[in-house]
Amino acid sequence: MTIKIDGANLARQIRARVADEAARHFPDPATAPGLATILVGDDPASAVYVAGKRRAVVQAGMRDMHRSLPATATQARIAEVIDELAEDPEVAGILLQLPLPAGLDARSLIERIPPGKDVDGLTTASAGLLARDQHGLRPCTPSGIIELLDSQSITIEGSQACVVGRSDLVGRPMGQMLVNRDATVTVAHKGTRDLISATRQADILVVATGVRHLIGREHVKPGAAVIDVGIHRTPHGLTGDVRAEELDGFAKFITPVPGGVGPMTIAMLMVNTIEAARWAAQGA
Repeated sequence: MTIKIDGANLARQIRARVADEAARHFPDPATAPGLATILVGDDPASAVYVAGKRRAVVQAGMRDMHRSLPATATQARIAEVIDELAEDPEVAGILLQLPLPAGLDARSLIERIPPGKDVDGLTTASAGLLARDQHGLRPCTPSGIIELLDSQSITIEGSQACVVGRSDLVGRPMGQMLVNRDATVTVAHKGTRDLISATRQADILVVATGVRHLIGREHVKPGAAVIDVGIHRTPHGLTGDVRAEELDGFAKFITPVPGGVGPMTIAMLMVNTIEAARWAAQGA
């Protein structure tokens, strides 16, 4: 029987733990850590994602320091806002919601976020710390996936792992995190000539392509753990990058869509925010 990994339940536990930690280390609400989300424009999906993050930070006993900018905001104006937040000691973490409106250079704006406030783990400095396996803030979705694997006592050390997708948000950092945990990792992508050969060897298969139903039974090793990062809206509801129904009774573990990886992303954002606040308080 395939075990569905309940990310929603694990995320609730992590967020409760963060709330306890925030109350213990920052008992005065006026000095509680602040998360500054930056939303540029009025993209409906981005607005929903940011609203969820803002609710979560308040529920965790921290401060919502959101900044909203119009779609007409210039590169210079957004940079100015990021610089202001970077200098504000009340701001523990800064998150620039992506994607940005056309014509804006997201990468250069992200690089303005100090590593100690980079709660998305997307700056070059944060990526370097991850590559060196040194202390730093990690991208939220891959961190959540590691938590999901650990929650089921899925062995990472010595395992064969395959990550399908190489985005800065998920694929690249996911591969590095698995390497840091002593897995042997293959990263497959659109240039991979024989995808089935790459994925079929994996004890742990992480799929983060943004391509609906790309991965099916033919791609999966019997008894593997399959982590589906994709989420797609269809007339029949949400679905992922994996044809999950084909893997019932075939894979040992799978994350459902919805209720698998998604809730963990926000939970790990809360973890990063409280961590950033503690480091700042300690002068790290």
